[in-house]
Amino acid sequence: MSDPFAKLPAPPYYAVIFSSQRTDQDDAGYGDAADRMVELAAQQPGYLGVESTRGADGYGITVSYWADEASIVAWKRNLEHAATRERGRKHWYGRYELRVAKVERAYGWTRGPQDE
Repeated sequence: MSDPFAKLPAPPYYAVIFSSQRTDQDDAGYGDAADRMVELAAQQPGYLGVESTRGADGYGITVSYWADEASIVAWKRNLEHAATRERGRKHWYGRYELRVAKVERAYGWTRGPQDE
């Protein structure tokens, strides 16, 4: 299994927080599109990483990380991303919220053998 945590540089950087409630339509199409969007985003200038999770109830949160606001705007304007966003509105989402935040501080912790 790959690490679900994005490997990020020291702040500052930006986070795009996408919270969504899925419909029950076209699971296979959604999965393919979601995989493609992660692949496409990773090719964009300023992209730093992504973290994503979805519960059995269809509620999910995806956080993509970007070097600057200009990179976020360019990603929003990407034509393939825009087309997929429209498909999402028509088929895959009952609701979503998007928030953009500047990350000023970040820290973490990982359990080690000494913590057992």
